[in-house]
Amino acid sequence: MSIAPPEVIKTTSRRVSCDGATGIRGPRDGSGTYRPAALGHPKIYLEIDEHGYVDCGYCDRRFVLEGGPADGADQASLPDISEGGDPGHR
Repeated sequence: MSIAPPEVIKTTSRRVSCDGATGIRGPRDGSGTYRPAALGHPKIYLEIDEHGYVDCGYCDRRFVLEGGPADGADQASLPDISEGGDPGHR
């Protein structure tokens, strides 16, 4: 059974960075403003290859290249590609 990634981020760049917290807003506090998100993980850089997407090995965020082969695909049907992984050999 395939499970969709928890978060999909579309990008126009083949090189992306992820720290597990940037772009995530936390819950609202009593005044209605958003609190900072979780601490995240060490910042890493990932490269999107010919498959058109890459997954963060820490937080499972998926980065999809806009206009690439994975753009518009059912994300739950695509295998995980963590840094160094290759879905063609699983």
